[in-house]
Amino acid sequence: MKNILRNGLIFSLLSIALVSCRDEKNAADDVDDESAIRQEMNLDSDDKVEISKDGDKIKIETAEGDEIKIKKDDGEYKKKVDRADGSESKVKVDGGEVKVKRDN
Repeated sequence: MKNILRNGLIFSLLSIALVSCRDEKNAADDVDDESAIRQEMNLDSDDKVEISKDGDKIKIETAEGDEIKIKKDDGEYKKKVDRADGSESKVKVDGGEVKVKRDN
């Protein structure tokens, strides 16, 4: 009985040690990484992505001529999309409240 408990305890400690030592860093969590933004937003390699130094502003120009701007101000997020056909849409998220405005 002692042998079974001892082996079980050793096996449990070994499995916990192996699981806790894994590197689980996800590249998509790094907002400053341009490739992570491309992956998150399903952008093509032809699309131009510009990120401000502080990471609060992102500007994306697609190959189709659309322009997307994302901005963060004091916990408030704004997204503006200017499409090549002249239409425009704005999304504002402020403390859980979402406002959408579309101009056609």
